[in-house]
Amino acid sequence: MHEKTKVRLHSHDVAYGSGSGQQSVTGFPEIDDSNSYWIVRPTLDSSAKQGDAVETGSIIRLQHMRTRKWLHSHLHASPLSGNLEVSCFGGDGQSDTGDYWRLEIEGKDKVWKRDQKVRLRHVDTGGYLHSHNKKYNRLGGGQQEVCGVRDKRAENIWSTAEGVYLPVDESK
Repeated sequence: MHEKTKVRLHSHDVAYGSGSGQQSVTGFPEIDDSNSYWIVRPTLDSSAKQGDAVETGSIIRLQHMRTRKWLHSHLHASPLSGNLEVSCFGGDGQSDTGDYWRLEIEGKDKVWKRDQKVRLRHVDTGGYLHSHNKKYNRLGGGQQEVCGVRDKRAENIWSTAEGVYLPVDESK
């Protein structure tokens, strides 16, 4: 959930009409929406397993639960603000470094927990996952732009909200 505007990170099988033409990513205001669920996955070269703690500085991938595509970014301009476009791309067998995000936990905690404030910084572009009050006219439900920006701002802070949380494996 985006901390400042309270929208959920959202995607569905609708492509951007400009830029990459990949699957769009937006901020969606409804709490109970299955298109706003994401699975935290390790990078391709990681030995991490389900249930392992995710620590600040970890590089992760977010997989959209419904479409199985990866939260992705690149140097295309975002449609409304002209910042870095954030899209969904690939699938279960198709992922690259454009899907890699570094977790930055706000505060002193070192392990990501529910409701904790975090930033996600795109590894390839250095852009922070970001949103703001700019809304799309064509998309229903007051969906707002999600993009990447290269500087730290209050609008880069997110937290986990609804979902299924697995216990942390403390046996390491």
